[in-house]
Amino acid sequence: MQKNYPMPPLSGLEADVLLRKATEAPYTGEYLNNHAAGTYICRQCGMPLYHSDDKFESGCGWPSFDKEVAGAVRRVPDADGRRVEITCANCGGHLGHVFEGEGFTERNTRHCVNSLSMKFAPAGSDEEKAALTRLANKASAVSPSGTAGSGAAATTPSATQTSAAGGCTATAVVAGGCFWGVEDAFQKIAGVCEAVSGYTGGHTVNPSYEDVCRGDTGHAEAVLVRFDPTRVSYEQILRRFFEIHDPTQLNRQGPDWGEQYRSAVFYENAEQKAVAQKLVARLKELGYKVVTQIEPAGPFYAAEDYHQDFTRRTGRGACHMSVPRFSQRADGTPVESGSGLKKP
Repeated sequence: MQKNYPMPPLSGLEADVLLRKATEAPYTGEYLNNHAAGTYICRQCGMPLYHSDDKFESGCGWPSFDKEVAGAVRRVPDADGRRVEITCANCGGHLGHVFEGEGFTERNTRHCVNSLSMKFAPAGSDEEKAALTRLANKASAVSPSGTAGSGAAATTPSATQTSAAGGCTATAVVAGGCFWGVEDAFQKIAGVCEAVSGYTGGHTVNPSYEDVCRGDTGHAEAVLVRFDPTRVSYEQILRRFFEIHDPTQLNRQGPDWGEQYRSAVFYENAEQKAVAQKLVARLKELGYKVVTQIEPAGPFYAAEDYHQDFTRRTGRGACHMSVPRFSQRADGTPVESGSGLKKP
């Protein structure tokens, strides 16, 4: 899982924290009482996270910082619905939680970080220089595929067709809840060349994950699918889409609530619109109370790097179970043989 990172393999405890969001016991971390000058880097990917000048004593039992390296840390609503999780913006590794309004320092912010999530690079050391060089290189890099995350230029599905390699000349954009699982499901289809997680359907330019999680950008978590139309059709792509998420749930998918988790198809031409409408109509005939929105495609913003290939990299997020809705009515009875749409 770390073959693309310059850091040594994670230990079991480090993997528990960074990949499975565990928390080390308070007052046990290696860096709790570290007062040396230097830079704290991500234990998984080696990118700088915090400078020693921003570390302070909070008495909480974990290393505390009131400021992160610019752009190094992402804030994500915690699964408990009360706290704010912090993750490495480069690799998505779990760091801890952030708290505001406690009054410890003038910045009024406390990043509560697991020591196991970090590696300390002493000031002036080769390790610190290498980490800072990685940061500088990332800041100046331009992703040729446009998937560098928020801040990368938006693309529209039609614009990607001319740049797709080989036979990958067609695209589809759909939203069906958390994009990790949707992306993973499409990556397993023969004829699909690429599936990219991102944001679309809203009004905010270059949104970040945190922006979309607030629920006021209008964007949905979506997936842009590039595929070879000689191997798989747009209709087959959409049929699969309706099987791997629940199109009857309004502004949610399972435990994930909010407009950003809505069910939607973003069509790029009249033909795609007609296919989407036909499939929705067929599902309604079978008794499904479909709420899927059918909208014209607009700017698509690729999500941050740590969201891409998430399930493949981490083993988590494959939560979209397949339901054969076109061969099974909403009441569970099978569709008569030879009726309706043919299965691809």
